[in-house]
Amino acid sequence: MPEADVVYSDVTFKRSGGITKASLPDETTYSEIKTSKLHTEQKVSQHPVSDGGSKVTERASLLILGVLLAAAVVGLGVVIFHNLQMKEKLQTLKNEKDALKKNLTEKLTELKQCSVVQPVCPQPPEAQMNEPCPKCEEDWELHGGKCYYFSTTKSTWNQSRDDCRSKGGDLVKIDSREEQSFLELRLRQKMDYDEDKFWIGLTDSKEEEKWLWVDDSPLNTSLTFWIREDPDNWTGRNGEVPEGEDCARMGERGGADELKCWFDRFCKDPHKSICEKPAETGRVTCV
Repeated sequence: MPEADVVYSDVTFKRSGGITKASLPDETTYSEIKTSKLHTEQKVSQHPVSDGGSKVTERASLLILGVLLAAAVVGLGVVIFHNLQMKEKLQTLKNEKDALKKNLTEKLTELKQCSVVQPVCPQPPEAQMNEPCPKCEEDWELHGGKCYYFSTTKSTWNQSRDDCRSKGGDLVKIDSREEQSFLELRLRQKMDYDEDKFWIGLTDSKEEEKWLWVDDSPLNTSLTFWIREDPDNWTGRNGEVPEGEDCARMGERGGADELKCWFDRFCKDPHKSICEKPAETGRVTCV
């Protein structure tokens, strides 16, 4: 018979004597038990158990979370890698900066120890600092312990000598074949035309045919470089220069055979000139 058709009366069951496993109230009616059972079933029916769809959603959520986490880890790794590279570059630049700073400091220290002197001594690269050496002023050329100045303006022999003296020297006195060779070569480079010759410090104006240097020392006849028949003391075509040619000039633009390129000439003719003075004693210095 179906349970719904059964009607129970209030029946009271008495517990038999003794101890049971579950402790119940002394009196329990069947109707009370039935009511409790129905209440429980209603609660269960109101909260049904989740089906398979909820499990799929949960798995998808976990998968998406995993993907996002993996992407975050990769992104973090890339950032860390770039940061390490940047740190290495910065360290390299810092090292280069320190090296340049050290080098600059050393150079500045070296320059402070050097005194700037003009003109400086022309010395080979192996010359030692503060080593004594001959030197010349600006526009003067050093050779053999002497300084030479080749003028670019023309004047008489006496005016040329005065100009050399004003510069601290005098018209050149040639003391050796080597010095003659140096001057002959330099004049080839400086002459603009054949008659563009230079006065030297030799004259016989005090006494004819007695040639003296500007320091009054006599000309060494074994060390002369007269060209052809000079000196001939020519007085001009019609004798218009009675005092004759009493001053010496030199230079052969095309080069001189045996270095012979001295000419006697009227002292009042305008020519360029060669000045000479002893070289000063200087020190090898830094510039």
